[in-house]
Amino acid sequence: MCGIVGYIGKKSVGVEIVINGLQALEYRGYDSAGVAYDDGGTIHIVKQQGRVQALVDALGKKPPLSRTAIGHTRWATHGAPSTINAHPHTNSEGTIAVVHNGIIENYVELRERLTKLGYTFVSDTDTEVIPHLLDYYAGVSASFAEAFVETLTQLRGAYGLLVTTTREPNKLFAARLGSPLVLGITPHGVIVASDPNAVLSFTKDVVYLNDHERVVIERDGTYAVTDHRTAKLVDHAIETLGYDATATTHAGYTSFMDKEIHEAPQTIRSATMGRIKPGSSEVKLGGLEDVREQLRYIDRIVIVACGTSYYAGLVGEYLIEELAGIPVEVQQASEFKYRAEPFSRSTALLAISQSGETADTIAAINKVEGYGVLKLGIVNAVGSTIARMTDAGVYCHAGPEKAVASSKAFIAQVTVLTLMALQLSKNAHPLHQQLIDELFALPAKAEAVLAQSDAIKKIALSYAKCRDFLYIGRRYGYPSSLEGALKLKEISYIHAEGFAAGEMKHGPLAMIDKDFPTFAIVTHDDLAEKTYGNIEEIRARGGPVVAIGTVGDKQLRDLANDLITIPETLEQTAPILTAIVMQLFAYHVATTKGLDVDKPRNLAKSVTVE
Repeated sequence: MCGIVGYIGKKSVGVEIVINGLQALEYRGYDSAGVAYDDGGTIHIVKQQGRVQALVDALGKKPPLSRTAIGHTRWATHGAPSTINAHPHTNSEGTIAVVHNGIIENYVELRERLTKLGYTFVSDTDTEVIPHLLDYYAGVSASFAEAFVETLTQLRGAYGLLVTTTREPNKLFAARLGSPLVLGITPHGVIVASDPNAVLSFTKDVVYLNDHERVVIERDGTYAVTDHRTAKLVDHAIETLGYDATATTHAGYTSFMDKEIHEAPQTIRSATMGRIKPGSSEVKLGGLEDVREQLRYIDRIVIVACGTSYYAGLVGEYLIEELAGIPVEVQQASEFKYRAEPFSRSTALLAISQSGETADTIAAINKVEGYGVLKLGIVNAVGSTIARMTDAGVYCHAGPEKAVASSKAFIAQVTVLTLMALQLSKNAHPLHQQLIDELFALPAKAEAVLAQSDAIKKIALSYAKCRDFLYIGRRYGYPSSLEGALKLKEISYIHAEGFAAGEMKHGPLAMIDKDFPTFAIVTHDDLAEKTYGNIEEIRARGGPVVAIGTVGDKQLRDLANDLITIPETLEQTAPILTAIVMQLFAYHVATTKGLDVDKPRNLAKSVTVE
């Protein structure tokens, strides 16, 4: 969601670094941007509604020189998108500036208290209570550092927080609780950001902060991290990012989404590389080695995730139950954390998240603390919160994904879930070797699907003006239909729903007419004939049908108004290929409508608040 970038150091490049970082975080979704910088005793604030470019224009041809600067891209929660609600926020005298990700849940109580003390508020945000609180405690504390600590104790909710003040011009203050922060270490200073992508242009050396940690950074590049609960210093190792800034550019494509869809073949290769060997039946997931003995006693797996990761989890449910024979249930993390249900030590919790920072999924993991539950993770972002919270897990290795609508993350997650199901099966399932062989064959088959992009675009053009769409599938095709519907509504703003095809007679059929098309997933499996019957029912009521089928399916060609084919594959791996088709379809519908596919309205890439 919102993005934070700050710099303190020996060079007067603070504003330049902050703007560069904010531009790197534009993919996260935002509605306004702002920067605060110190030019030698005075904090200047520049804020603009809209894109970062508007902020750049307001700053002038050359960025102001400053050795301390903080910046922010805001995704509105409290208060409408506007310049006055944009960050940074300050105290009344403008001597303290704050940027904040997250939500301060007790802001109404704090605001009322501060108002009685004579403080005046100018925005509708929850964040504005923070600079006023800092101002109040600075007046009654021995140092600003003490005021910072006391302020943190007053805040309930989630925050990634960055503070600069003229009272301590050679220091930058930061804290984290439920919203990510990373330090980028450079030879001339320290960059603080909510996402490693913001520091990549300047350094690959990073330090990840954990929840309940605060840090004071000096201008000479030294810093001290403290656990806010124990007041003890924490020593974090410096880690090296495994990719560089070139991985976060369009690289010749028209958009990040276009690029990321076309990275599907490499995504599959990266997710399987080193984990399976040609001609071998062994699956080796190094991230699970330390819990191999515990996995032997697991008799129930609960998968928690949100959005696209949730739908990948539904595919994983089919895979693990079919191949490994372990009962699985998939729950939306946002609901799971509020449920009261029994757990035992023979249960494993599997959290799936692209960013590894999804607030609801983190809360789901926190919920099972103390139960003795084995906590596993499937994440893409190395060093992310979920990666550090879980006992063991598997990285997707998909590389950066910058389009808000997830594409290669889904493909990587389903690939990893296939590998996990195979490892849990202990080589016992009859399809074991076939699936391993098929995973090697999938990248080439993904290339064949991508080669149909122009043909899919022609089909998409004829449906771009539709207001509604139904997606249907059976068994593995059912979670695929949910993901396909999500992609279409995310980036084209067409109302779309995914249903199990067997549910058509139980309500959805009432919606069908000539203006309500259906996207049917009917790959080769033993349920195809039943889905043919559903298509017949839809066509009998005048409903147009776009179908995904397997090459050579003559019956489906006769039934559907439009047919898109995928190469022959196993039912268990079909969701990976059908996902590429549905991503291309949604992409072409959205671009035909002239929409920004990378930054769909009202959405954010990494959902770090409830």
